[in-house]
Amino acid sequence: MMLRGQEIFWSFFLGIILPFFLQAVKLTSSRTQLPYEYYSLPFCQPSKITYKAENLGEVLRGDRIVNTPFQVSMNVEKKCEVLCNFPNKPVTLTVEQSKLIAERIREDYYVHLIADNLPVATRLEFYSNREEEEKKKEKDVQFEHGYRLGFMDNNKFYLHNHLSFILYYHREDVEESQEHTYRVVRFEVIPQSIKLEDLKADEKSMCTLPEATGSAPQEIDPTKENQLLFTYSVHWEESDIKWASRWDTYLTMSDVQIHWFSIINSVVVVFFLSGILSMIIIRTLRKDIANYNKEDDIEDTMEESGWKLVHGDVFRPPQYPMILSSLLGSGIQLFCMILIVIFVAMLGMLSPSSRGALMTTACFLFMFMGVFGGFFAGRLYRTLKGHRWKKGAFCTAMLYPGVVFGICFVLNCFIWGKHSSGAVPFPTMVALLCMWFGISLPLVYLGYYFGFRKQPYDNPVRTNQIPRQIPEQRWYMNKFVGILMAGILPFGAMFIELFFIFSAIWENQFYYLFGFLFLVFIILVVSCSQISIVMVYFQLCAEDYRWWWRTFLVSGGSAFYVLIYAVFYFVNKLDIVEFIPSLLYFGYTALMVLSFWLLTGTIGFYAAYMFVRKIYAAVKID
Repeated sequence: MMLRGQEIFWSFFLGIILPFFLQAVKLTSSRTQLPYEYYSLPFCQPSKITYKAENLGEVLRGDRIVNTPFQVSMNVEKKCEVLCNFPNKPVTLTVEQSKLIAERIREDYYVHLIADNLPVATRLEFYSNREEEEKKKEKDVQFEHGYRLGFMDNNKFYLHNHLSFILYYHREDVEESQEHTYRVVRFEVIPQSIKLEDLKADEKSMCTLPEATGSAPQEIDPTKENQLLFTYSVHWEESDIKWASRWDTYLTMSDVQIHWFSIINSVVVVFFLSGILSMIIIRTLRKDIANYNKEDDIEDTMEESGWKLVHGDVFRPPQYPMILSSLLGSGIQLFCMILIVIFVAMLGMLSPSSRGALMTTACFLFMFMGVFGGFFAGRLYRTLKGHRWKKGAFCTAMLYPGVVFGICFVLNCFIWGKHSSGAVPFPTMVALLCMWFGISLPLVYLGYYFGFRKQPYDNPVRTNQIPRQIPEQRWYMNKFVGILMAGILPFGAMFIELFFIFSAIWENQFYYLFGFLFLVFIILVVSCSQISIVMVYFQLCAEDYRWWWRTFLVSGGSAFYVLIYAVFYFVNKLDIVEFIPSLLYFGYTALMVLSFWLLTGTIGFYAAYMFVRKIYAAVKID
């Protein structure tokens, strides 16, 4: 991996002591879902606070990367050093500051630092369910992102005011005539809470740590002023981990084998069910087409029920063709964006080390994919006998993005009220609006113009002037029943992956299994297409030709199960009790469900449309 400018602070050479800087990213909590910038709490500050220039993804994530007063030099140990500039004068927290720290500790906040672009991690060691003899030999090690701000015990608040940094470096192999190069490959911290009286500091900012057994933690009493010292120590260790593999530690998950097994199990089940469905539908269709094409049995065939009877109405334009084509255009936009993002991430170009790159790429790709969304929407709108292409293009460019922007703006107002760094700043919001109206809108109009000018889709049969009467439908042909039935198979293909995606979003975990995600996405496309074809076949066999909207709605049925799963995840996995965090969770979940419905509905619609055109082209129509 190449060293990148601002992400790599210094190169380290033998015999030269070079400093590099620890930076703070933000404070996060899975209980509140509200990130805060580092200096929202009264930590020690450097003489000059400098914020890093951030990309769009970092701003939207709530990252506010800022310098800190920690002084760390390559391979230089520090036993204990006072962080602030007044070693003999403890930091005094006012009552308001004490209340704020106590509240953040109660809300289970974590502090996130980075060194050489590596996030700090807390090592967790525990015994797994092994035999007793093996338990004595080794422990399982996992890493927690960031470190806890503090802890509670008997309704008292204790702050982690001493940080023991452990930095691992790798010595690069070079030729004898060259100097050795050192690379930082891991960044760990052991947070400790040590009472002011137990920390003995001198005038040179040095301090002495007490014995581990005899020290008392630093309590923060929210009802009065508190005095304490912020201290830190630095320890260096050589490691065999190479530079290219340094992120592997942070991406190690528990139950990786279970994850793999679950994914493979889902893939096998879905392919098996898809194969059965395909065989059934193909055999049935062949039989239908063979019967319909027997010239001597035409009269008998016409008296039977079947999908051929609605050939004069199956391509009759639906109600609200402009809205339908606009939603499908947005679905195409989402499909192209998600496909490219997952594929590029699978190749390793959007790894977690490129902070904010995934979200930045997704935003820009969605804007630029407007040309494809406009093209498909325009061509479909003309096929459905639409004439007002300018209004249709405006609807395509504004409908889905407008809903997303409206919900995000309302949620952003609540986040602003909490003074969280997760609130999108006004200049960034203006920049997003400029991207929307300056990039996406013109591209949608451009695509719509060429799509509308192109020949409409060639339907194989003519539409009758008088609509055919639709017979009374059975209960299982109800739209909601169809949604429940159609959503099971696509959701079953992806619900395991959904757990890891939700954990990455709501519990500040890293998500990196984009190879699996690409496979799951392909399975999702296949399963949505086949379920949609089966559902539209049953509908046409019931002599109901109003399939346009119904197919779009029913194909997105897995989005309903995603909503149910999101509620289950909220109740069972998250510890959110306050109103605004709950509002944020369900607001963003609503956007996810809406986007997923558009995506799967679009996939199912186009699969069903191709199927309908294919089967009616295969039969002889008088």
